[in-house]
Amino acid sequence: MQREIRILGVPMDLGTNRRGVDTGPSAVRYANLKARLEQLGHVVHDEGNVAVLNPEERAARGSDKRQHAVAAICQTVYERAVPWIADDNFAIFLGGDHSMSIGSVAAAATRGPIGMIWIDAHSDFNIPETSPSGNIHGMPVAAIIGEGPEELINIGSPGPTLKPAQIVQIGIRNLDTIERERLTRSGIHVFTMRHVDEFGIGVVARQALDRLRHLPRLHVSLDMDSLDPAEAPGVGTPVPGGLTYREAHLLMEILGDSGRVESLDIVEINPILDDRNQTAELSVGLTASLLGQRIL
Repeated sequence: MQREIRILGVPMDLGTNRRGVDTGPSAVRYANLKARLEQLGHVVHDEGNVAVLNPEERAARGSDKRQHAVAAICQTVYERAVPWIADDNFAIFLGGDHSMSIGSVAAAATRGPIGMIWIDAHSDFNIPETSPSGNIHGMPVAAIIGEGPEELINIGSPGPTLKPAQIVQIGIRNLDTIERERLTRSGIHVFTMRHVDEFGIGVVARQALDRLRHLPRLHVSLDMDSLDPAEAPGVGTPVPGGLTYREAHLLMEILGDSGRVESLDIVEINPILDDRNQTAELSVGLTASLLGQRIL
């Protein structure tokens, strides 16, 4: 099915303490995302990037200022994307660190009930009081369900963007101690890498869709560290034991086959740590699999 696709870059690394993921949007564009999707018959518009502070700027120094800067950028992402989503465009958000998803998910949710599939090595379910690092890219899922700092929760409109029953996580394999306890109590359904290993990615993907069957539309948030570092070396926070190349493609194909996915995040690509843009090129291939590329 031909789609009208809008691409928005969010070159932000304010949510992490490691520089480099701010250049992720450029790496994905260099890997020919637009041309690859046009080859599938889609109409693609690249809307450029939102303006983002450099972490060294005075307005972003210190945890409070950095949090405020992240909230302001997420609000800008929301405001830029809402008109496209209202016009039934498929939206692709290129990060940057995963905290940008607070804004992209808020925008995706404006058209009505939506489910979110969070594909990640991490659950990103900390709040400032539980986070060992204090990094905001480990907090977006908590903010999306209304936990954490108010300025992160109230992006787009006051209060939670989603309920826990609207979220499924896939690929989780690295949790902080208190974060694990919070996630267990949250009501979010989590498929860890053990589930993938034991049942296979096809079963996990279909069960994830079934868990969200009451929701007509889906947002997919793809952190490239969900893949094994052997497949995707250029990521912000690599964790061994992730999805294989084929597992990741099959997951995206099955999600695409559902016909319910209407927006996508691609985050945490760090070209500084990559090998000949391998990770960005893989992200383009996975996006193509989500949007219709098939072997036959």
